[in-house]
Amino acid sequence: MKCQTVPSKKIMDLIKSKNRGVSLDVGCGNNKNKGFIGLDIQELDGVDIVHDIEVTPYPLPSECCTMILANHIVEHLDPKKFISVMNEWWRLMRVGGQLAIAMPYGVSYGYVQDPTHCNPCNEATWMYFSSAPEHKILYDFYKPKPWKIDKNIWFETGNQEVLLSKVQEVKK
Repeated sequence: MKCQTVPSKKIMDLIKSKNRGVSLDVGCGNNKNKGFIGLDIQELDGVDIVHDIEVTPYPLPSECCTMILANHIVEHLDPKKFISVMNEWWRLMRVGGQLAIAMPYGVSYGYVQDPTHCNPCNEATWMYFSSAPEHKILYDFYKPKPWKIDKNIWFETGNQEVLLSKVQEVKK
């Protein structure tokens, strides 16, 4: 699916005017968080950019975000596209910017009950994206764009919340 709409001039002007960066709510639906730019596959109230989040690149400039919110969307991503989506969020993020993810724990009742959930994650999943030395063995498996795990909270019978920060990519 191609991007159905590109950011309006108003959104692009906002991005250009915010030297400190903007906040992006991916998969916001009708529930866009206040102060965020909303990106969703459907044209709904509050959605500023209509775009399939699994299609990269997004119609946004690199390093324009200081915060990306992915609230109950990661579990719907095609697992084969998960790393490319994470890499796209990394591209959009400024170094030190944060990615906040909330989703059902990968084998919880809340995850399994929904037939559209196809990308289970648990507390260890995020180590594949962490370039920290203690996660090297998992990070080196796929070598995605590097993140730092700031918070990783989970309940096996409920949800997990992960806060990642973009770290500078080390060129080899």
